[in-house]
Amino acid sequence: MPVGPDPLRERRALEGPAPASLEVGLGHILQLGTYVSVALVAAGVILLLVGGGSPLAGGPAFDLPAIPGDIVALRPAGFLWLGIVGVLSTPAIRVGRALLGFARRGEGRMVAISAGVLAVIAVGVIVGVMAR
Repeated sequence: MPVGPDPLRERRALEGPAPASLEVGLGHILQLGTYVSVALVAAGVILLLVGGGSPLAGGPAFDLPAIPGDIVALRPAGFLWLGIVGVLSTPAIRVGRALLGFARRGEGRMVAISAGVLAVIAVGVIVGVMAR
């Protein structure tokens, strides 16, 4: 068993995480976001069916401020809408996390590309909200 400092371990600590760890972390964000979103939608569908509703009958209007109250009251609309918001926001969260990771690694070109993707997503959201 070696005694004393380990130069390889010290060099790795100074270099930061390996490049592959960023990609693995980004994959985990997509995976977790998808699982949580699907679970929320499934809970909403179950609550809807238990309450005598039908998923084919159309759904409630989107009301972001009402979602927390709907969740607390176990109303299906809150779970369904939170799941849908999760599905839609997970890729944007992944791109934001990628931007931070690329910035930490000093990859300016990838930071610019990630910022551009986030800008396109933001414009899409703004246009969508204004079109309502």
